[in-house]
Amino acid sequence: MSKNFIKPAQKKQDSENITAYVTKYALTIGILEVEGVVCHGTSSTMFEWKTDGHANTAHGKDWHRTREQALARAEEMRQKKIASLKKKIEQLEKLKF
Repeated sequence: MSKNFIKPAQKKQDSENITAYVTKYALTIGILEVEGVVCHGTSSTMFEWKTDGHANTAHGKDWHRTREQALARAEEMRQKKIASLKKKIEQLEKLKF
């Protein structure tokens, strides 16, 4: 029989309440400033917050502890998206029918 255990609720030291800046949606709705929890018990790179009672998560580079870090990441994302779109435009312009 498989040993599938339900993980017990996180202990207080396993989580940290903070204000974070979420860049996950920076190119569509902007940078979000939210109150939430760093889930150290799961992963120190996982951040969770609630919106209208629904749980949301961001991982790794999708959330930041300072506004400055978030702005730098959003600018990086913007530049990468512009480069990607330019490349796509070049491909489309080379198409011949």
